[in-house]
Amino acid sequence: MAEDANVDQKKRRFLIGATTAVGGIGAVAAAVPFAMSFWPSERAKAAGAPIEVDISKLEPGQKINVEWRGKVVWVINRTPEMLKALPKLDPVLADPASNYSQQPADCKNGHRSIKPEIFVAVGICTHLGCSPTYRPEVAPPDLGADWLGGFFCPCHQSKFDLAARVYRGVPAPTNLVIPPYKYLSDIKIQVGAAGAAA
Repeated sequence: MAEDANVDQKKRRFLIGATTAVGGIGAVAAAVPFAMSFWPSERAKAAGAPIEVDISKLEPGQKINVEWRGKVVWVINRTPEMLKALPKLDPVLADPASNYSQQPADCKNGHRSIKPEIFVAVGICTHLGCSPTYRPEVAPPDLGADWLGGFFCPCHQSKFDLAARVYRGVPAPTNLVIPPYKYLSDIKIQVGAAGAAA
């Protein structure tokens, strides 16, 4: 009992407090990586996790590229003129009604999109996997007077209109694929998750 009388209580409290603090910091340091493991990694996102795209600064006629599942996805703000041209091309298209299931149900319409002006498509040609170029201009010399804007695949000359519907008589067998997507708000879409407009 005499030994207990010689114990410095202040020193004991300090050591217990310091040990508790170091243990708490260690617990937090161990818990953070554990908690972070529940969030999808960049690799997981590339493998298929949905991605969010801000379309607030997308000008009329402008196209932006994003990556989803390791593929390029186009997001285009189509102008009223572009939308008016779509039905004019029906006679020269292989599948104007998009009968093949290459788009979600809420995009099965003439413009192949949830909202007519915002167009989302996987930018990979259905022939051999090249990436077509965006050619919004009307009647350029290299594509002819009947060109009303669309996508041109430089690898094997496949042509698609501004709804990514394939022209008749080109190597590409089907329309470009429309990925599942939904609106999170008027200025944000989520590619990779199906759903209707917000």
